[in-house]
Amino acid sequence: MRSSSIVATALTAMTLSAMPARAEEWVSIPGRGGVALKALMLKPAGAGPFPAIVALHGCGGLGSPREPVSARHRDWGARLQAAGFLVVFPESFASRGLGSQCNVRDRDVRSKDRAYDAFATAEWLATRPDVHRNRIGLLGWSNGGTTVLSAARDIRRPRGVDFRTAVAFYPGCRTMAKQDFRPRIPVTILHGLADNWTPAAPCQSLPGVTFVGYPDAHHDFDYPNMPLRTRKAAFSADGSGVVTIGTNPAARDAAISRAMGIFRGM
Repeated sequence: MRSSSIVATALTAMTLSAMPARAEEWVSIPGRGGVALKALMLKPAGAGPFPAIVALHGCGGLGSPREPVSARHRDWGARLQAAGFLVVFPESFASRGLGSQCNVRDRDVRSKDRAYDAFATAEWLATRPDVHRNRIGLLGWSNGGTTVLSAARDIRRPRGVDFRTAVAFYPGCRTMAKQDFRPRIPVTILHGLADNWTPAAPCQSLPGVTFVGYPDAHHDFDYPNMPLRTRKAAFSADGSGVVTIGTNPAARDAAISRAMGIFRGM
């Protein structure tokens, strides 16, 4: 009986080890201050180690009750995963019991808080044997892009690891432009020059970053197949609270090529 049990246990272990890792799964990451960060992880095929990307959602969160992961995050996640990156999307708002913050002026979770979420995710990735700990990049959109800037300049960097490079899509830069902003890692800002939600001009003035502006591109210009439309927001360039969002195909293609080239080279 004992021999049979040992053989069965060995066979079970062999079967489990031969099973492919899940390409997509929800994970829990220990955050700062006792926060358990719910995060979506996308893993390439194979054993690794893989370069990794920490990807930060905008003010709307990673998705919605009807669509847990938005089309933009699905699109970028699939692209990075197919290119051989292990991608993690930490959910800063839902993990704290919050919904979309796009129409909230006095937010409970600020860019500094979200920078700590990015740090915790990088620290968690660095412990994984399937991650190349010296090749971790940072990516973010809108509020997540602003968080990228906060994480890139904050002297309270991740413990025992750091990001190799960072890409921020259409971040809000007004606050950063008023401060002594000096990035400690390479930062590239990809921005629509027609953006009236998070205007490009303050980002162009930031020292030490690579700024790439796309003419006639609005907020969310890299979103897949989103017709131009207006929406309400807590903040806007003209103070009206009405902003324009939508895809610009030419800017989208150029920005995707730029971002992927940066990450492949890290």
